[in-house]
Amino acid sequence: VNYAKGLSLSSGVPLVPVHHLRSHIAANYLSYENLKPPFLCLVVSGGNTLITEVKDYTDFKILGRTRDDAAGEALDKAARTLGLDYPGGVNLDKIAKNGNSDSYKFPRPHVDGSPLDFSFSGLKTSVINLIHNAEQKGETVSVPDVGASFLKAVVDSLEDNVRKALDSTGYDKLVLAGGVSANSVLRERMLSLAKEKNAEIYFPELSLCGDNAAMVGAQGYFEYVSGTRGDMTLNARATLDIDSVQ
Repeated sequence: VNYAKGLSLSSGVPLVPVHHLRSHIAANYLSYENLKPPFLCLVVSGGNTLITEVKDYTDFKILGRTRDDAAGEALDKAARTLGLDYPGGVNLDKIAKNGNSDSYKFPRPHVDGSPLDFSFSGLKTSVINLIHNAEQKGETVSVPDVGASFLKAVVDSLEDNVRKALDSTGYDKLVLAGGVSANSVLRERMLSLAKEKNAEIYFPELSLCGDNAAMVGAQGYFEYVSGTRGDMTLNARATLDIDSVQ
């Protein structure tokens, strides 16, 4: 940010703040030239999980969010507990293809009074306890089966809230964004949900799911056009909501 401010000051080029999560959504504009707001979007990554209305390119309304851990964080923790290498979520997705997703029972947490909010901390704790208890008893667990069962629980929670959001808002376009949008099980389930609801479905190209410069440039364009500007007081803000500018 300091480098950008210095460059702006020395060159006279406008300083345009760009929100990281908005950029993940904008990755879809690079993949689909015909995609335009408004639509419903599930943003799911290692650090964030939320459902937002995208009313326009720079106009957002959060409908639901995680109250604790992000879905990607829970997947990564489960992968580490199972002894999988980095990147955990990616490797969990791979080994789960060879597992039985009904072998182990994990909770599907809900947030009382906030039907579109998520909670993954209890789910994360449950897989840790499962592995540790098995180790203490000298028992072995099937890594593919645990991985598949845990992944199913996470995706069940995501799908349930997205379904409720589609029903309550009436949107006929659903967009996925963030690193976890590359997950094969999540993609399959969202495709099925969109078909059930007669909704259009959009995913970023796999190469654009993770953090990348192209997505920031894409959202930067829309911020610039809309008149979003920063000044020399601009600083990085890791907890800034997607529906806030600065």
